Amino acid sequence: MPVITVNHKQVHIQELNKGAEQTVVLIHGMFSNLSIYYFNIAPVLAKKFHVVMYDLKSHGMSERFTDGYDLESMSSDLLALMDFLKLEKVHLAGYSFGGLIALKTALKAPDRVSRLVVMEAPDPQDEKARNIIDEYSKEFLEHYVANFTDTTKVQMGKRQMEKNHRMYEFLFEKTSIKADMIREKYFLSEAGLSGLKVPALLLYGSESNCKPTGEWLQSRINRSELELIPGDHNIPIQEPAQIAESIVHFLSQSLSKPLTQNHG
Repeated sequence: MPVITVNHKQVHIQELNKGAEQTVVLIHGMFSNLSIYYFNIAPVLAKKFHVVMYDLKSHGMSERFTDGYDLESMSSDLLALMDFLKLEKVHLAGYSFGGLIALKTALKAPDRVSRLVVMEAPDPQDEKARNIIDEYSKEFLEHYVANFTDTTKVQMGKRQMEKNHRMYEFLFEKTSIKADMIREKYFLSEAGLSGLKVPALLLYGSESNCKPTGEWLQSRINRSELELIPGDHNIPIQEPAQIAESIVHFLSQSLSKPLTQNHG
């Protein structure tokens, strides 16, 4: 499991099918790690693409940091990782907060992104995520895992629970993550999405609370298409095969083939 140093940060990465011509970088969401892709989605993508996955700072096996959880910093980390790996231009796919990181990067450096996949990116104005930070405790995590998540239908073991608890406790109590998330409150409304030139696929759960955000993004991003996947916010876990198939189909389309433009 390689760990590289990027921007003076130790970052854990995984790569599959290095020989492929085109590269897709997969970005997980907050409070998760690259394993959300590794077992079911990445192997399918790796049949056609060079796949790069990495753990965000303070997540998984990456180094712990007390600050830099705003989208500008997270996007800079991603671009630095691409520079380190000598990846001039890639496809980006991000889930949840990772979708916002992917979107920020496509806006910030459109010449570095070929195609964009945004999965279940939330509206940062939604206060539910920040409320979780306020309410967090080990008991809250146990209750949340038991009642509100679908972790591949496998009960989280005690060892993994303790590991996640330590990560959550560090992020919530020792870092600037809540303040940084608040700073991004108006990101979507101020991002200038109509100027995004990168073709985008928006994948959202048909029963997800984030679905209205996906519909709103489709109305703002001209070269975009919205696909609803059966499930809620946890669609990469609930329907990994369909997610992988949709991403492969979208990324495999000829770059010269224009998408139907949306105006809103």
